[in-house]
Amino acid sequence: MSGAGSEAAPAQAQMSLARLATLYAAFGVVSTIANLGAQWGSRAAWSPAPGTLDLAYWFALAVGTGVGLVVKFVLDKFFIFDDRAAAGAKQHGTQFALYTAMGIATTVIFWGAQSAAFVIWATDMAATVGGAVGLGIGYVVKYQLDKRFVFTAGARKDGAA
Repeated sequence: MSGAGSEAAPAQAQMSLARLATLYAAFGVVSTIANLGAQWGSRAAWSPAPGTLDLAYWFALAVGTGVGLVVKFVLDKFFIFDDRAAAGAKQHGTQFALYTAMGIATTVIFWGAQSAAFVIWATDMAATVGGAVGLGIGYVVKYQLDKRFVFTAGARKDGAA
């Protein structure tokens, strides 16, 4: 038992770097599937012209990005960073806005890779593969940004520095 004034028992045991990397990669896959799945659904409703970056293309990209962003935020917040410090809609909203802001650079990486693949090969499959590659690169960068700037108030339970 802990004595008075000591920290309460953590909700989650100390996470090893290997477990952290595995979970982060798995959540990246889940978020990527959500993102690309939402894009495919949007394209089914409003198809972009083959090989063109028309309004339908950008709409699908924005819908997928939004869906993937929300999924990744929830998974990162509660399972990667074990951040339960925010209370109330205003604090969660502020944190989500900061999380979104940190994602701007990584979204440029993702959109650039996906759009380049789409323009070069002019197929939905090329766009999907390019998007998956861009998201993978972006998630590595985003972890570092989120760790340093977004989830600083929560009790991090990983072994990573």
